[in-house]
Amino acid sequence: MTLGLVMDILRRSIYELIIIGGPLLVVPLVVGLIVSIFQATTQIQEQTLTFVPKVISIFAVLIILGPWMLTRLINYINYLMSMILNAIK
Repeated sequence: MTLGLVMDILRRSIYELIIIGGPLLVVPLVVGLIVSIFQATTQIQEQTLTFVPKVISIFAVLIILGPWMLTRLINYINYLMSMILNAIK
């Protein structure tokens, strides 16, 4: 296994991590920002008002993008397995 191959696997791993995990981080961030703006304008300071919409948005993202995320993950695992088989030969 060469250094270039290891770097390629590492680069692709980080890329897949960002692509798959990005929506799970960005959507709740946007929802939290919207709820915070709503709280600031109405002066409602309820803690559950920020928590519940974020959890609901995470579940919604998982339901909507779950099959796509799983497909990307399966393709990445197939790529890793082929790289391992090529390295063993």
